Amino acid sequence: QAQLVESGGGKVQPGGSLRLSCAASGPTLRYSAVGWYRQAPGKEREGVLCISRSDTTTYYVDSVKGRFTISRDNAKNAVYLQMNSLKPEDTAIYYCAADAPYCGPPTDFGSWGQGTQVTVSS
Repeated sequence: QAQLVESGGGKVQPGGSLRLSCAASGPTLRYSAVGWYRQAPGKEREGVLCISRSDTTTYYVDSVKGRFTISRDNAKNAVYLQMNSLKPEDTAIYYCAADAPYCGPPTDFGSWGQGTQVTVSS
């Protein structure tokens, strides 16, 4: 299983941008679907978006369409989440997940990172 480490979180004002990174050690991410999930205080974890093994993006929530994108850097064995036009409701701990054949439910992912906090506030 891949060991995943997220980074890039922080506090940003509404309308700002952040780029989260998910770096993997061990098996390459190139042959896995990789998803980003988030959990806000008092709420259940929800899927945000996912990149398939063929680099197709799947959005799990409509609220991030047009604002968030996902990409890979195979040379760095990393996946990125670019978040633009951030809103207070995007505040959450963001997790990346891997070791999955497809962009499916969270139970399909065999590896999870520890999460990185994103806070959108003025």
